[in-house]
Amino acid sequence: MNNPSVDAVVIGSGIIGAMAAHYLQQDGRSVMMIERGEVSRGASSGNAGILAFPEIIPIAAPGTIWKAPKWLLDPLGPLSLPPSYALAMVPWLWRFWRAGARAAFNRTVEVNAKMMPLARSEMLRVIGRTGLEKMVSRTGTLDLYDSEESLFAASTDWEAKRNAGFEFNRVGRSEIETLQPGLAPQFRHGIFTPDGLQVCDPYDFTKALVDHAISCGASLRIGEVTRIEPTASGARVALSDGAAFEAKTVVLAGGAWSKSVAASLGDYAPLETERGYNTTLPPGAFPLQRQLYFNDHGFVVTPLSSGIRVGGAVELGGLNLPPNYKRSEAMLKKAKAFLPALKTEGGRQWMGFRPSMPDCLPVISPSSATSAVIYAFGHGHLGLTQSAATGRLVADLAARRQPALPIEPFRIGRFR
Repeated sequence: MNNPSVDAVVIGSGIIGAMAAHYLQQDGRSVMMIERGEVSRGASSGNAGILAFPEIIPIAAPGTIWKAPKWLLDPLGPLSLPPSYALAMVPWLWRFWRAGARAAFNRTVEVNAKMMPLARSEMLRVIGRTGLEKMVSRTGTLDLYDSEESLFAASTDWEAKRNAGFEFNRVGRSEIETLQPGLAPQFRHGIFTPDGLQVCDPYDFTKALVDHAISCGASLRIGEVTRIEPTASGARVALSDGAAFEAKTVVLAGGAWSKSVAASLGDYAPLETERGYNTTLPPGAFPLQRQLYFNDHGFVVTPLSSGIRVGGAVELGGLNLPPNYKRSEAMLKKAKAFLPALKTEGGRQWMGFRPSMPDCLPVISPSSATSAVIYAFGHGHLGLTQSAATGRLVADLAARRQPALPIEPFRIGRFR
């Protein structure tokens, strides 16, 4: 039996898939999106909504691996690894440790310093093309530190950001109180980035992009992709319900579920899940002016149209372990201590799967099996931030154009 034929298939309707579909349509391609669950309700819906373009410093950094044991001793601290999943994480942690070596770290910073300007410029173009200007605001970002010592410890990272062209100012207590009234008096040291951007709500923004793609002719199919096979004219996408589609181009943007599908093509991706937690409090829970990073505690507080979101931290727990919402509760307790007037009642808890590579760089490259399949996954904490740049690179690869950035750092084969 012949399989239905389509021009381009995008697997995933999160922010990366939505951007890939948008950019393919800009090239005149006809797109089918395939989503395994509820549209745009994965990790893309639960992030902080921050367009974190200055965040060029990877988590895999010199010294990070030595801090991990201290963090792990606190079951509700910024990093958690459930004992039942520890053995499975050993290969990923080994690569993470290697990525934190000074030379590898410097290379990643250099790659991000080139990626982020493209991410920003492409994001602004997408917003303009799709009419979503009202969903993005320039609030500025306030990074807070518990002490002058902890701010000094981060000074090298901030200098790298300045060298990459990002502007910010060091602020003291009086300026902090002006930028965000109501913070606990312990916060006397901070960095303010005036150009900090955020979306009104990450789910609403992602869903608006998907809806825009559909209004421009894209189709949407609900189903779970189990494998991809090369064909003479492109690739065949097989679903768990027995359906299959032939396509000239296939983009795998399935987030944390991309690993097994890439494996069906013979490509190994050491993709793991950083399980992120948050609580979204009702609107009016606190008069929050802008994004707040509590850098010594590993979480952020963000004003969204849907409420006040308190989220962050990392739990390396895979896809199958049940959520541990005590992590959300611990962050909310800290947020209450740092913002004493915060009303913590009536919040909605959430846990999602950040798709993360051990070297803190995404996979954006053709499959080793066929150039008709393009990978776009593994963005970790930076999916929203890097989504438009990823969409641009995917479209460049699909059209056989010179990519806007060298893709060698993002190739799937770097893990062999």
